[in-house]
Amino acid sequence: MESFNYFNYFTEIEEYFWRKRGAHLLVSPLDWAIVETWQKAGIPLPAVLKGIDRAFESWARSRRAANGRQLKSLAYCVGAVLDAAAEAQEAAVGSGPQPDSSKPNAEPFSRDELRKYLERNSARIRAAAEKQRVPRAALAARLEETANRLNEIVPLLDSPAALDLEDLERRLTVLEEKLAAALSADADEDSLVAIRREMDRALAPYRRKMSADQLAQLERQYIQKRLLEHFQVPRLSLFYLT
Repeated sequence: MESFNYFNYFTEIEEYFWRKRGAHLLVSPLDWAIVETWQKAGIPLPAVLKGIDRAFESWARSRRAANGRQLKSLAYCVGAVLDAAAEAQEAAVGSGPQPDSSKPNAEPFSRDELRKYLERNSARIRAAAEKQRVPRAALAARLEETANRLNEIVPLLDSPAALDLEDLERRLTVLEEKLAAALSADADEDSLVAIRREMDRALAPYRRKMSADQLAQLERQYIQKRLLEHFQVPRLSLFYLT
């Protein structure tokens, strides 16, 4: 993806879905989990938007649309997006190598934006650690460790060389995945059951439309998102900078 689209993947999909619906409504936790599965699968933004277009066209021909019902979730778009992604991949295989441009891409974020983002997330994680210091000492230590790692990344922004944002994103993704595993291990049973109950209700209308692999990935993303929110821990990926 182009650098602008790559790091604005979530917001562009969200805004496009809003425009197609004709209403500026909050995207649900399920919708955000779906977008995360597309992002992690490397589905290009144009393929996602094409799939959303096709899903709305299919919906417009359906009995539900005739009865005045609206398309309310990105879950309805999953199949169309995956089909569009497969078509894009086939087209890319047949198109041959793309010419390399000698003009470097502008950095999508300023160094100051990145520094503030990392420092803000470090402070929020330390605040979350303080709340867990008594009930969950081991988790508090893991949170403090993550905050320290974010602070160690900040000096890399002072390098005069061009920033390797892909490497920075990889570092942040690893930190977030390790943190999510710690949160899952320390969450109490009632909280996990409540999250799963909420997830099952949200997914119920769409389960038959998805494969077992798609559902498993979506469930992982949903639970991770809700656990981070439960413990008041911010997302670390650059996708959330905006």
